[in-house]
Amino acid sequence: MTTRVGVVTFPGSLDDRDAQRAIRLAGAEPVALWHRDKDLHQVDAVVLPGGFSYGDYLRAGAISRFSPVMESLIEQAKLGMPVLGICNGFQVLTESHLLPGAMLRNNHLHFICRDQKLRVENAATAWTSDYQAGQEISIPLKNMDGRYTADRRTIDELESEGRVVFRYLASEEGGLCNPNGSINDIAGITNAAGNVVGLMPHPEHAVEPLVGTGKTDGLPFFTSVLKQLVNV
Repeated sequence: MTTRVGVVTFPGSLDDRDAQRAIRLAGAEPVALWHRDKDLHQVDAVVLPGGFSYGDYLRAGAISRFSPVMESLIEQAKLGMPVLGICNGFQVLTESHLLPGAMLRNNHLHFICRDQKLRVENAATAWTSDYQAGQEISIPLKNMDGRYTADRRTIDELESEGRVVFRYLASEEGGLCNPNGSINDIAGITNAAGNVVGLMPHPEHAVEPLVGTGKTDGLPFFTSVLKQLVNV
């Protein structure tokens, strides 16, 4: 049976079709999910894509958190369904309290768009098992509200439990390591169970050699979850 991975479209989503393409290239069936529909259509996993849901009014992801589809998604995530939040999707996950912390405006107050070098810190989540811990990858990054923050107790907990999944690194050209001021250079985190992952860079833009970074460093996100679901 083909693995079905849902991709939620909110008003203002930009990268939903890119995520669907990445899922298809990994060998799964992408399923379009509409934000007003509570039915998850029997998908095995869900991706919350990047964009500017509801125009980022109030706060990035703040309104999307109350979309009808999120009621079912939150319930299933707590039961173990793999969920990946990319950029705006990461913001939605923090607003939904599926992941701790919050996303603030970039410390330089500018939108940033560039290829970003990352280090894989945790290769044991549902979305990262096809990487190696310590592996360095390059993934496109584009955001305005990408500065991850949390109280010291939460940061200490994330670090001590190995729940920081990705960390920003300096580029080969010598660019700044931290592109947005995120605390501890954090680019992505996971929940305690390892089934929910959020990150600011865009792996769906690095799945084919002809586009994005010219690399396929993002494809293992999507092949990882397929293997996870087969082994459940």
